[in-house]
Amino acid sequence: MRGAKRPIHALAAWVRRQPPKVKAFLGVVAGMAALVFLRFIVHDHDNLFVAAEAVHAIGISVLIYKLSKERTCAGLSLKSQDLTALFLAVRLYCSFVMEYDMHTVLDTATLATTLWVIYMIRFKLKSSYMEDKDNFAIYYVAVPCALLALAVHPSTSHNIFNRICWAFCVYLEAVSVLPQLRLMQNTKIVEPFTAHYVFALGVARFLSCAHWVLQVLDTRGRLLTALGYGLWPSMVLLAEVVQTFILADFCYYYVKSVFGGQLVLRLPSGVV
Repeated sequence: MRGAKRPIHALAAWVRRQPPKVKAFLGVVAGMAALVFLRFIVHDHDNLFVAAEAVHAIGISVLIYKLSKERTCAGLSLKSQDLTALFLAVRLYCSFVMEYDMHTVLDTATLATTLWVIYMIRFKLKSSYMEDKDNFAIYYVAVPCALLALAVHPSTSHNIFNRICWAFCVYLEAVSVLPQLRLMQNTKIVEPFTAHYVFALGVARFLSCAHWVLQVLDTRGRLLTALGYGLWPSMVLLAEVVQTFILADFCYYYVKSVFGGQLVLRLPSGVV
């Protein structure tokens, strides 16, 4: 077992010594390699979206266990949960008035769970909430997302208000995890259940991003034109890429910690 770990440790140590630009390049190469791999083994790319939802559900299950069994919300960002509830509520509204489908049912379940998490943090487990560490100002992301939605939104035949709301939830989802990452950077130490939850979010968002990218490649760009004209199709794809890269650095340290046999994840300065 030790012999199997040595090459991994050696590779991790080599990557750690590289300058930021080289690390970014290696991350892009690894992401592209993963996309190529998925393209060959997954024939129906809609399965990637299903897998993303399944992984997200696993992450939520870990969160429920932490709050109900461990009886602590230490390490969890209430502000990230607030942002998640906001974009889910807006997306549900858009789903009901624009395109009711299976995703509406999934979003309803996710919103209900998120509201339960918010309730537990605000009232039942308030004593363990790290309010001083959860210091990311929500308006830093909510206001820019709203302004961007006013400027760039779908060009469909739906009501203009509904189109702006749809764009807002797409943009807000991409950055909703930032307060959680900021809290973890402030504490420097991430306990296992929180780390598992955030890693699950990272994997889910990568699978969702892969679903979109591979769909665009397979349709030779026709999917983008089907979403409308102007900047909106590109912004949808960019939002998927952004939310994947936001969590990429954390996922790297998570995997490194797991292979190193560490139960508690320690984040170096500058991860977020």
